[in-house]
Amino acid sequence: MIAYAAIFAFVCFALAVLMNLWKILSADEIADRILALDSMFINAIALMVLYGLALGTEIYFEAALIIAMLGFVSTVAYARFILRGNIIE
Repeated sequence: MIAYAAIFAFVCFALAVLMNLWKILSADEIADRILALDSMFINAIALMVLYGLALGTEIYFEAALIIAMLGFVSTVAYARFILRGNIIE
C-alpha cells in the first residue's frame, strides 16, 4: 500500500514541476517567474527525496540538500537583482 502512495506522490510532484515550468515560461512579470522557480526547486527536492526512499540509498538525500541550498541562494540573488539592479555590492 505504501508503494502506491509513493507512486501517487511522485506523479503529483512531477506534475507540479511541469506546471511550474509552464508558469516560468508564460508569466508576464519577473516576480511571478521567481516564485515559480522557487516552487520548482521545492518540488524537485521532494522528487529527489521520494526517489531516494524508493531506491533505499542516501545519496539522493545529499543531492536534495544541495538543491535546497542552490534554490535558496538563487532566489535571494534574483530578489536582490530585482530590488537593487545588482547582486554583489
